Amino acid sequence: MRTLAIGDIHGCSAAFDHILKMVRPQKDDIVVTMGDYVDRGPDSKGVLDRMLILKEHCQLIPLKGNHEMMMLESRADAEWERSWRSHGGETTLLSYAPQKDRRGLNDIPAAHWEFIENDCLDYWETGSHIYVHANLTPDLPLPEQPPFVLFWEFLSEQQPPHCSGKIMICGHTSLRSGYPLHLGHAICIDTYAYGGGFLSCLDVGSGKVYQASQSGMKREMKLRR
Repeated sequence: MRTLAIGDIHGCSAAFDHILKMVRPQKDDIVVTMGDYVDRGPDSKGVLDRMLILKEHCQLIPLKGNHEMMMLESRADAEWERSWRSHGGETTLLSYAPQKDRRGLNDIPAAHWEFIENDCLDYWETGSHIYVHANLTPDLPLPEQPPFVLFWEFLSEQQPPHCSGKIMICGHTSLRSGYPLHLGHAICIDTYAYGGGFLSCLDVGSGKVYQASQSGMKREMKLRR
């Protein structure tokens, strides 16, 4: 059994397909996806379609990212909808209704709303690791973490360890170098897939990193500090 953590996909379904072919998740593998499935990249619909299929083939632990939070808030708040559309939401809606001149939230199927709202978690904890989209406040236990930190706060290289002593694995902070950031007590695996970088998948147990780009470039490496 492996634990595989996949960074921010952001509508990059081609890179996601390449990663899944590289790691070939098995039924007993745990696959933790770090959130931000939608926005910016060209095929948010395709990414969520693939997530629903992946649920049936492994132990999927999907986390919620700030872009899913914006998308959910958009249903009840016009101000949030305007903000979401300007931060990649228009591209997301285009993937659902490319034939329309004016696209709306009703173009998103119920199964996708259900997945984002009810399947996606705020964080996931094991005996040794904490998985979260964005960050943690170092001196607060998990139930007391502010939502802003969990979903929006960027990781600093000066980030102190969490008070639990567990290793944090996160996304959200786009690493334009294309390489994961390993601080020892924290690992960021958002390697800028939507901006011409790579989608990263970390095999947490072995420290092996699998990477693929939208254009089909692939590489493997060992996680290094």
